[in-house]
Amino acid sequence: MGYRLHAQEKHRARYTTATGGPGTYVDLLTDPALPRGLNGAGTVHHIAFRVATDADQLAAHDLLAELGLGVSPVIDRAYFKSIYYREPAGVLFEIATDQPGFAIDETVEQLGTTLSLPPRLEPHRAEIEAMLPKLS
Repeated sequence: MGYRLHAQEKHRARYTTATGGPGTYVDLLTDPALPRGLNGAGTVHHIAFRVATDADQLAAHDLLAELGLGVSPVIDRAYFKSIYYREPAGVLFEIATDQPGFAIDETVEQLGTTLSLPPRLEPHRAEIEAMLPKLS
């Protein structure tokens, strides 16, 4: 993923891709004394990374395919496009584009004021809304 080791202390290693700050580093915690995690509540389903453009994503896709990591085809999620692969230890990684963004069906000022759904989930709106907690 292009990260380099920035600092390490005991069971924590910090990797970075830039000069630091939010979104430019990943902390990896390892403790060989702990048992291997199992999928369920409190665990990570996948880790998502972002790329600025479709071209950046396709370059990552091609590299992952060359490395034999079984990368998915590009999946259009309406607000962004994603590719998925599992790293050698089995963790699911996603690489998603910034574009087109969440303002494709509402203005930036309206973001978060109503429940917006991608077209593939719109037929399930009533069911989804029924599961959401009521906010006041």
